Amino acid sequence: MNTEKSSSFLTRRGFLASTSLMLAGATFKLPFEKREGTQAEPIIDIHQHTDYMGRTHEQLIAHQQAMGVTTTFLLPAGTPAFGFSTHKGISNGLQAKCSGNEACYGLAQKYPGQFTFGANEVPDLPEAVQEIEKYLKLGAPIIGESKFGLECDAPEMQRIYELAQTYRVPVLMHWQYTMYNYDFYRFHTMLEKYPQVNFIGHAQTWWANIDKNHQDQNVLYPKAKVTAGGLTDRLLSKYPNLYGDMSAGSGLNALLRDEEHARGFLERHQDKLLYGSDCLDAFGHGPNCQGAQTIAAIRRLAPTKAIERKILYENAKKLFRL
Repeated sequence: MNTEKSSSFLTRRGFLASTSLMLAGATFKLPFEKREGTQAEPIIDIHQHTDYMGRTHEQLIAHQQAMGVTTTFLLPAGTPAFGFSTHKGISNGLQAKCSGNEACYGLAQKYPGQFTFGANEVPDLPEAVQEIEKYLKLGAPIIGESKFGLECDAPEMQRIYELAQTYRVPVLMHWQYTMYNYDFYRFHTMLEKYPQVNFIGHAQTWWANIDKNHQDQNVLYPKAKVTAGGLTDRLLSKYPNLYGDMSAGSGLNALLRDEEHARGFLERHQDKLLYGSDCLDAFGHGPNCQGAQTIAAIRRLAPTKAIERKILYENAKKLFRL
């Protein structure tokens, strides 16, 4: 989930989103009709949300269609809770009013093939494992988005990793310093302890640490040129069970802050990177659609057409056995 700025930014973004939503309702019809200009090549988006900052299902569908996405993964929020891991409720709805398992499952059932659904729950709730397992049994191919205030190796998190191991599904994790999934520097221990679990990294701390010179972890959107060999870069190279989610403003920033580095990064990790949008826009194009901008950046910066197709489609198809 792309809650990647301060609360003031969220307020401003919510206003922009609500304005876009009102306009979008008059612009798009329900798909899945092919719109003129839609790319013929398939795209898998591994990171979207239902009811994102009030966006309707119809507007979500139109947004994905306009971007040319052919398969969308809907990542649910957990049950509203008011304990430690949700920061007394601040993190409910993935901090952006996103809805939970039932809504994602229902939309995927209504549009099979176009949408699939994840499974999620607040990890320190007593029924967390049972709730996630319920949707894994219904066919959820992913656990996440895991966006909670717990250490990455906390017992509650490890119970989820064990569940992922049993059901052979990836876990998508939102890394945000002092806020979500603490102690990124220690995550290698979990990659080693659960080698059969495929983990997918996402968000600010994940993408900031592509840079070997990134020292101040409070800086979530660094703009300086990138020196290859940061922690994220090294983990992707070393661990076969780790992948990167290109979504959100943090993923786009990682591409655009140093385009020369980005070309090498995409080539170096061409088999480990997955396209996601995590975009709340209602149009699917234009200056406010970060998801469409990320697709355009990947197409422009990928060193070869083959690498572009891996990131936009083939890697996800292989990882999720589609």
